[in-house]
Formats: sequence, structure tokens, C-alpha cells
Amino acid sequence: MHDHAPSHDPAGPDDHAHGGIGKYLAVFAALCFLTTMSFLTYSSVWPWRDQEEVGWAFMMAVSCTKALLVVLFFMHVWWEANWKYVLTIPAALMAIFLVIMLVPDIGMRNRMVSQERALHMARPADLILLEKAGDAGPGGDAAH
Repeated sequence: MHDHAPSHDPAGPDDHAHGGIGKYLAVFAALCFLTTMSFLTYSSVWPWRDQEEVGWAFMMAVSCTKALLVVLFFMHVWWEANWKYVLTIPAALMAIFLVIMLVPDIGMRNRMVSQERALHMARPADLILLEKAGDAGPGGDAAH
């Protein structure tokens, strides 16, 4: 005979191993805080308003942190076995390699172009003309 009765819990015996709802609420609060921090980068309280690169770097760090929290807790990767490293480490290395290979290509894409492409590329003067046309409105004349 068995010493214990069979479990009729529909959630299963492993449901409570994930830390309960408190852990999920803490992750939700962290996500709300990080979203607020990323929103503040475009407000008047952000101390580095004149340095766009600082804001971009901060936003990327916040975005990566939020993605990490979602993957670890809401996709239950935190509680998976060690095989998760077999999947995530090669994928992360490939992503880093892809960025390292594409950044120089994107950064130097305008240095050597064909004459035909150079004729059709947007220039800063074109942007100024488009802004003036947008300010003119549907009538076409900015003086009205």
C-alpha cells in the first residue's frame, strides 16, 4: 500500500517551486520602475539632455534588463535545468558576433557608393526642404 494519497491538485506538485505570486509582482514592479526610468530620459529631469548618446546607452541598458527579466521569470527560464545554457550561450555569442560584424558595415556605408546611388541619396538640404514643405501645410504657402 501507499503511504500517501494521490494528489488531486490540478496545478501539479511543481507549481509552487517557482516562488509564488510575490516574485512575479516584484518583477512587475521592477519592470514598471525601469519603464519609468526610460521615460524620464526624454523629460526635463534627465541630467544628460544635451548628450543623446548617454540617453541611448541608458535606454539600451534598460531595454536589455527588461528583456532579461521577462525571459527569466515570465518564460520560466530561471527555473529550467542546466540545458538552458546550451541554447542561450551560442545564441548570445552569435548575436554579439553579428553586431560586431555589422556595425562597421553600417557605419561606412556612405563612403564608397556608385554614382547612381549617390545621385538618389538623401542629403541634409533635402531634409530642410521637406521640413519647410511640411510647415507650409496643404496650401503650399508658409506665409498664410
